[in-house]
Amino acid sequence: MQHKRYRNDIMSKAAKMNPKELGKKYDKIAQWWNEKHQDSQYGLKQLELSLRFVSGGRSALDVGCGAGGRIIRKLEDQGFAVSGVDVSEEMITLATQNHPNGTFYLDDICSWETEEKFNLIIAWDSIFHLPLQMHRPVIDKLCYLLKTGGVLIYTFGNAIGEHTDRWLEDEFYYSSIGINENLTALINNGLTIMHLELDQFPEKHVYVVAKKP
Repeated sequence: MQHKRYRNDIMSKAAKMNPKELGKKYDKIAQWWNEKHQDSQYGLKQLELSLRFVSGGRSALDVGCGAGGRIIRKLEDQGFAVSGVDVSEEMITLATQNHPNGTFYLDDICSWETEEKFNLIIAWDSIFHLPLQMHRPVIDKLCYLLKTGGVLIYTFGNAIGEHTDRWLEDEFYYSSIGINENLTALINNGLTIMHLELDQFPEKHVYVVAKKP
């Protein structure tokens, strides 16, 4: 009986971290998300700080772009050509409507491939949904996708491990490799740490800005 319960728990966790299942969860709330964040300023102060460090061109990638909105508007106002990738079909549909000049991909960042490189990559409150074992490969990928002089800004949890949580009457999977492992990954990829902050302390929300020399 215990073995069966353990097996069911493993299968349940695997389903929650499956990108297609995550996409379906965000499909359900896409319209609500789009409307709620129209006038939000959340994350813009942090984005503005990262923009100070960008040198070179004006190409940007938004990982987990959702329906677009404030972040992509800010980037477009600053002259960036923006691409976005997200696992939610409804979110990508809304992003395309909201930002007709952008380029959007319905895909999983873990497996998504592109030959393009970017001057700025932002992953705001998105990669904390990755399967725990995929954090390092995805960070490596994002570092690789930066052009020389490019900047990476992303958020993660000040914790190590994985858990699920209830939000909007649904259950979502979260994971993190913690501050030290994130910094190690960035440094090992040759990036310089420009800023790190627990910007919602005492909540365990961290954002980091790193630059490719």
